[in-house]
Amino acid sequence: MARKPVAWSPDRGEIIYIQHSPHTGREMPGVHPLLVCSTKAFNERTGIVIGLPMTHAAANADNPFAVIVEGPKGEVGYVLAFQPKSFDWKERGATPHPWGGPHHKILAAALKKLDAICGVCNH
Repeated sequence: MARKPVAWSPDRGEIIYIQHSPHTGREMPGVHPLLVCSTKAFNERTGIVIGLPMTHAAANADNPFAVIVEGPKGEVGYVLAFQPKSFDWKERGATPHPWGGPHHKILAAALKKLDAICGVCNH
């Protein structure tokens, strides 16, 4: 008997595409990449993904809370560690990003910057 294919779900360290709208203020609108921080088990159980948005906007090149990411063809992106998000990934139509993952070193660098802002690891 053939196995039923397992449906895709986001995994920690993976880059995905996800709809960021509706937005307000300085938040990014539209579909953008997101670096997934939450585990696959959490994402599957809750239907929520927690992550950090990404952009190609060069204005972030000197942002101390952005992590520079180089794509497979040399393109540059920025993980915005100062804008953690949680989204219903199914309702917002999340899909895998061509840069895929896992990107554990990038995730660790971004979480270190987030910790500097929020003091998550400093009790």
